[in-house]
This record gives sequence, C-alpha cells and structure tokens, in this order.
Amino acid sequence: MSHSLRLKDQPANERPRERLVARGPDALTHAELIAILLRTGLKGSNVVQIGQQLLQKFGSLNALALAKVDELKQVAGIGQDKAATLVAAFALAKRMEQERRDESPVLDNPETVVNYMRETNRLRDVESLQLLLLNVRHKLIRVEEISDGLVDTLLVHPREVFRAAIMANAAAVILLHNHPSGDPTPSDADIKVTRDLIRAGQLLKIDILDHVILGRATATRTKDYSSLKELGYFHS
Repeated sequence: MSHSLRLKDQPANERPRERLVARGPDALTHAELIAILLRTGLKGSNVVQIGQQLLQKFGSLNALALAKVDELKQVAGIGQDKAATLVAAFALAKRMEQERRDESPVLDNPETVVNYMRETNRLRDVESLQLLLLNVRHKLIRVEEISDGLVDTLLVHPREVFRAAIMANAAAVILLHNHPSGDPTPSDADIKVTRDLIRAGQLLKIDILDHVILGRATATRTKDYSSLKELGYFHS
C-alpha cells in the first residue's frame, strides 16, 4: 500500500472518520483527528499526512491551537476554509475549558471532596493517589492521578505531586486516595507521607489543604472516609 494512498482508497476500517465512529476519538492520533476536520488532502499527500505536517511545523497541539489563519495557510494543502475550520475547532475547545472552569466546584471541606470523587473510586481494587488541583479560590482546576499501587501499598513521590501542581499553576492541592479494604483509617505510612508533603508544599508555597482517604461505609461505620486534617495531623 502506498504511503500516499488516498484515504477513500483505503479499507473503511482504516479511515479516520470510520474508526472514530467505530472505536471513539481516543483511538485516533492527533493527526487523524485533524484530518477529519480538514476532510481532503491534495495530490501527493493524503489528509492525514497534512495533519502530520501541521503538527511538525508548529511542534505541539498547543502551538497549533494558537496559530492564526495566515500562519496555517503557509502549510501546503491548507487554504482559507481549512484554516478557518481549525481555528474554530480550537476556539471551541478553549471555550469549553473556560466553561468547565467556571462550573468547577469549590472544594473546601472533605465531605464536598468525597461527594465529588466517590464514584470515580467506587470500583477501584488497588490504591490510587489522586491530586485535586485548586486555584486561589479553592475551585477545582483538574484532577490528576499520581500513582497506582498494589493493594494497601501506595508509593508517593513528592516530585510527582508538585510537578503536577506547578504545571497547573495550582495555589493549593488536596490529596485523596482509596483504601480497597474499605477501612478509611490512615496508616502510619499515610500520615508520614502527608507530613512530608505538607513540609515540601510550604517550601514551594503550595498549600496541602487536606488528605482524604476514601473507604466504604458499614453498619457500624457511617462515614466512608477520613480526613487527616480533621484528625489533627495537619498541626505540627
């Protein structure tokens, strides 16, 4: 099969649009998603190759998203209509992100945190540390999954926690992890890791607001979580 074969000459299950319908957008590369927006290529280059050329020229999706119509038109195969389509698509993505941030919850107490994160953790059978990145008003920027461990064993690297926080320009973070056993009582390791992270956060001026451990409620234990802050472990 020629590398420059027209997409319409390829088997249907190999074409980006058909694969998106069959398998969802996550199955496609950046270039293939761009190709769906562009629709057609030009002689000697199919539309996926043009998508690849765009990514190579601009270096990243973020840089491509910032490009203006005239800059996009410098790539062979990109006319004004295609350039306008790309600019519009990235503008919509930016507006969606802004809308999501405007609707983000304020996470200022452990019960609110647990209500927001409970479903995400309900079926996990290994411990997973999740980092809730917050802005100065304690509104959620995003949730970052830091690590997965074996059952009842969680390995936490402070550099991973704070790298994510710095990249998101977060003013504060909340740690949350699950106990697959169902018992949300903090272990000695949980307490030590929390204290280490609090000290590291003080140096970086990023507040660790809480470390919430999510388990399961029982007939004798009505709460399905514990908060290390409520338990007093945030005091020196």
